[in-house]
Amino acid sequence: MPTSTRLSTVTTERTLVPKRSGRPDPTAHLDAAQVEALGRELDALRKEVFDSRGAADAAYIRRVMTVQRSLEMGSRAVLLFSLFPPAWFLGTAGLSVAKILENMEIGHNVMHGQWDWMRDPKIHSTSYEWDHASPSDLWKHSHNELHHTFTNVLGRDNDLGYGIMRVDEDQRWYPAYVLQPFWNFLNACFFEYGIASYDLELGAHIRNGTLDDPTLRANARKVLTKVRRQMTKDYVVHPLLSGPSVLHTLGANVVANLVRNVWTHSVIMCGHFPEGVDTFAKDSIEGETRGEWYLRQMMGSANIRGSKAMHVMTGNLSHQIEHHLFPDMPSNRYAQIAPRIQDVCARYGIKYTTGTLTQQVASAWRQVVKLSLPNDTTAAQTAAMLARGAATGARRKVAAVLSRRGRAAVVAPVAPAAGAPVAVAA
Repeated sequence: MPTSTRLSTVTTERTLVPKRSGRPDPTAHLDAAQVEALGRELDALRKEVFDSRGAADAAYIRRVMTVQRSLEMGSRAVLLFSLFPPAWFLGTAGLSVAKILENMEIGHNVMHGQWDWMRDPKIHSTSYEWDHASPSDLWKHSHNELHHTFTNVLGRDNDLGYGIMRVDEDQRWYPAYVLQPFWNFLNACFFEYGIASYDLELGAHIRNGTLDDPTLRANARKVLTKVRRQMTKDYVVHPLLSGPSVLHTLGANVVANLVRNVWTHSVIMCGHFPEGVDTFAKDSIEGETRGEWYLRQMMGSANIRGSKAMHVMTGNLSHQIEHHLFPDMPSNRYAQIAPRIQDVCARYGIKYTTGTLTQQVASAWRQVVKLSLPNDTTAAQTAAMLARGAATGARRKVAAVLSRRGRAAVVAPVAPAAGAPVAVAA
């Protein structure tokens, strides 16, 4: 969990900050003593697991890395002959899986410091660079330091909608949000580049008019350098090595990156966007204790049920609740502690949000569509409102044009037609 000194607060009384929507706090039944008891219980569980890390954990991550690298190299070798359809399909599928494994189970978790205890520079958070458009240091700042500290806090956690979507009823609605399902689809297709721009906080700089900020410019150069290196590898070197299969291999790399982007976007969506996941007012975290931080992670995250293979392919972010409680715990341990976290939730009256992959993806997309509309407004009502707004805008434009024409007539009156009587001043 974050080491911020703000979590050293000790309190004997909870302060519940209501949201503007007036929705009740689902943790209001817990007093300060119970919340801190929950925190001590989770601290003890974390210590128990961390004290037991050893050879089995190290063997697990090394095995995953071996499989991933073998699969990537083998798939790229097969794609050298991608002119033949069986080779194209086999190589593209293998490369897609390899890219997902590298981003999710290896890259994401290594950069969280889950394997730093092994002292292996190949999988250490300070030296690992992943197969992604965003440089690791920028990602670690926006993800580890900001998102995991301020999980689901409106106005503090930029992962909530990535600055392009409305994700809570307490957020003010604007007509532009009607398009957010479309923007979310585009973001899924180009997710790695969306994350790179998000890590740059590009949206905030555009809104604030600070595009000339020296730090932004320096970080943008790092991103562009990384993007150029990634594109050269996937879209130049590998295709050219394929000789007569150059275009087929180029297409295979495009498809593999698309599959990786859509998959990772879907997994991330399932972690914080489904129905049943809570968001929090900015003022609610003032004076937050360790126990309250744990509580917020549990209420602001959701899991995915599935097979062991599915868990690995999600980077074990299918155990999002456990991951947010213990971001630097080895990912192979999340399944082990999940039943104990469920037991804690049951005993303290806290919901444990979970569902199958299809259920959670569908739930997250329902939220995206629902919140693209004003609160308690149907799609038909919204369409009518937008039509009225468009009509009003058109009337205003016509009035403005007529007004300009009227002013022009005063300045330059039209000459009378030939033969028309001309008034003469007396």
